[in-house]
Amino acid sequence: MGKMGIGIMAIVGILLFAIVLPLNVSASGEKEVHTAHSHMKKQISLKPIDVSKQMQRFTYDSGLDFEYPDAVRGIYVTGPSAGGKRFETLLNLVDSTELNAMVIDIKEDHGNLTFKPKEGSPYEDIAKNFINEPRKMLEVLEKKGIYPIARIVVFKDTVLAEKHPEWSFKQNGEVWTNGNGEAFVNPFQKEVWEYNVEIAKMAAELGFQEIQFDYVRFPEGFEDYDEVLDYDLGDYTDSEGNVERRVNAVTDFVSYANDELDYYGVDVAVDIFGYAATIPAAPGIGQNFTKISKNVDVISSMIYPSHWTSYFGIEKPDTEPYKLVSKYAKVENEVLGKLEDPPTSRPWIQDFEAPWLYSGPTKQYGKAEVEAQIKALNEQGINEFLLWNAGNDYTDNVDYTPLN
Repeated sequence: MGKMGIGIMAIVGILLFAIVLPLNVSASGEKEVHTAHSHMKKQISLKPIDVSKQMQRFTYDSGLDFEYPDAVRGIYVTGPSAGGKRFETLLNLVDSTELNAMVIDIKEDHGNLTFKPKEGSPYEDIAKNFINEPRKMLEVLEKKGIYPIARIVVFKDTVLAEKHPEWSFKQNGEVWTNGNGEAFVNPFQKEVWEYNVEIAKMAAELGFQEIQFDYVRFPEGFEDYDEVLDYDLGDYTDSEGNVERRVNAVTDFVSYANDELDYYGVDVAVDIFGYAATIPAAPGIGQNFTKISKNVDVISSMIYPSHWTSYFGIEKPDTEPYKLVSKYAKVENEVLGKLEDPPTSRPWIQDFEAPWLYSGPTKQYGKAEVEAQIKALNEQGINEFLLWNAGNDYTDNVDYTPLN
């Protein structure tokens, strides 16, 4: 080989070295790490080099820029609220208080999308045009510094169950529904996993910073009728028992979703029944608090006082929100404290009344009751929370940081 050939090879070698080196170490020998997401996701970065004008990216860039708050304090927002006149009221509430986040329905409880996807999308037929311009909505949130979380209801899905009965639970040849007329799809079916995670990816591409999966479970009371329903066990035929099968399927879905969304740099959250933290596993619904917690960035226990029966020695939990939340938080801290890398705890708390519990006057939930729940969490070192009100009608004049 002549001198010119050797010289060319030397230049190529130098360029290749310059490209490969930043993948592993810097010139000083230290790993170059940056946060791909402001909260939890980390990955190796590339340094700019002369042969490239632009740094190579290994995570998706939505083009929007959000900072993770000091502590997420959020409200639930339905699709119609997010896309309607009520949105301005909710923006003002968050903007004028210590609140800083919104959990917005992207796939709602019936199974519909709350916005129209791109033309040709396989999800066009399940879309409702509640949020006419989701990207513009997110740009407004970006401008105001409001942290956006996409709520995706997973296994409660009447729309998908009717569209694909083979992915649901059936009784006498028909899609089974619960006492409220709601159908569920089968967590053993990996086609259902893929269906929901692809929706999550759309939300991430729009610019949502976190994906919150809800109804990550089998129907309530499933242990009482699992043997009489027809459904496919998929890859879970070899599990030792029905409870183990359900726990494995639910946990595996969460792990799968987390892996699939890693490229997008979003946090992954799961809503879970509060009582799941107090027992080894919820036998019917398949939720194991510890196993799910190991596979998410955020765990959001639904600890509404109204949703507990006599528990923690409290006869009527709805009437004692501070005591209920305080006792729950101690149990949760103990469970999460055993994990090497626990997720952020961000419980759902109650900002609504529960008239179904009372034959007489209903316990009213206002400023004192909401603040009592927040105070109980803060005292146990839990500083993040989400407020639930199905109609998005939140209490006025609440101090959302009562210990500060």
